[in-house]
Amino acid sequence: MARFLHTSDLHLGKRFGNFSGDLPGRLREARHAVLGRLAEHARAHGADTILLAGDTFDTETPAADVRRQALTGMAYHVPIRWVILPGNHDSLQATELWAHLAADAPGNVVLATEQAPIDLGAGAVLLPAPCTTRRAGRDLSAWMDDAATAEGAIRIGLAHGAIQIFSEDAGASEVIAPDRARRAGLDYLALGDWHGALEVDSRTHYSGTPEQDRFKHDRSGVALLVEIAAAGAFPQVTPLPTASFAWRTLDLHLLAGDDPGPALAALLPELHARRQTLAKVIAGGRASLAARTMLGAEIARAAPDFAWLDLDETALATECETGDLDRIDRAGALREAADALLAESGDASRSADARAIAAAALARLYGYAQAVSR
Repeated sequence: MARFLHTSDLHLGKRFGNFSGDLPGRLREARHAVLGRLAEHARAHGADTILLAGDTFDTETPAADVRRQALTGMAYHVPIRWVILPGNHDSLQATELWAHLAADAPGNVVLATEQAPIDLGAGAVLLPAPCTTRRAGRDLSAWMDDAATAEGAIRIGLAHGAIQIFSEDAGASEVIAPDRARRAGLDYLALGDWHGALEVDSRTHYSGTPEQDRFKHDRSGVALLVEIAAAGAFPQVTPLPTASFAWRTLDLHLLAGDDPGPALAALLPELHARRQTLAKVIAGGRASLAARTMLGAEIARAAPDFAWLDLDETALATECETGDLDRIDRAGALREAADALLAESGDASRSADARAIAAAALARLYGYAQAVSR
C-alpha cells in the first residue's frame, strides 16, 4: 500500500501587491500556515510522505526568511517526509535557491532535482520531472516512459506544467502528454501548475493550490490523499480541505425596479465567515440610478466585515429618467455633467468599459447629490 498527500503551488512568499493594508501579510502567513495543515492531514490519515508538485516558492529568489521558515516548518513535522519538486516559478535555473535548500534542508526533506527514481518505501518509487527553467520548451515527463523500476513497484510520477487539453498559460509550449500515466505505466501522476483541483483521468490529477490566491478557481483549496493498494491498482483519491481563506465570485443579476439590498444580502456569506473571505460581486442586468446608489452603499457598509469585498458594475446597465437627473440638478454645471455622462453611458460607439465607467460615474454623482440634499 502506498499512501501519500499530493499538493502543489504553495507559492510561499507571494506578495499580493494588488491588495493593501494588512491583507497581503495575512495572505502570506496563510500560505505558510498551510504546511501545518498538510502535516495534520498526513498524520490523521497515516501518510508518511507529502509530495509538493512544484512552485513551492513564488519566485526564484525568495527571501531568506521565507526559505528558512518553510524548511523549519517541515522539519518540525518529522517523521513526515516532504518531497519538493522544482516548478516553473522556482526552477533549477535558480541555482542559488537550490544550493541554499540543499545546504539547509533537514533530513525529512527530499529535493527532487534530478530525473532519477526516488525510493519512497512500501514498494513505491517516485519518478520526478523537475523544471529546469521557467519555460523548458519540452515535455519534461517524457523520461518516465523508459525509467526502470523493480518488478511490482508502484510507479508514481511527479511533474509541473500544463497538459494538452488546457493551459494555465495559453502560450506554453512545454505541454505534458495527457496520457503520460498510460505511456509510462504510472499508477499515479501527481501534477502541479493548475491552481484548481482537477482530475485529468483516474490516474492523473492536479491537486491545485492548498490556499487559493485568485478568483479564477472559485473553490476552496484542497490537498489530495492518494492511496494505491498495489502496482496496477487504481488509486483512491480523496480531497482534504486545507484553505483558511475563501475567494468567491458572486453573480448578482438585477432587473429594473429590483431592490438590490435584499438581493445582495441573500448572496453574501454568513457574518462569521466574512473575515476569511475575499469576495467580488459581479452585478449585471439593469438598475435605476437610485438602485445603483443603494447597491454601492450596501457594498460599502458590508466591506469592513470582509477580508476584501469589491463590486464590479461593468455589466450593469443604468435605467435613467429625467426625474433622476433632476434630483442631481435641474440646471448648471452638475446637470450638464450628468447629461454628458448619461449620453456616454449609452453611446454604442464607445467601448463597453468606457460606457461602464460613465454609468458608474453618473451613479456616483447621483449619490453625492442625494447625500448633500439630505
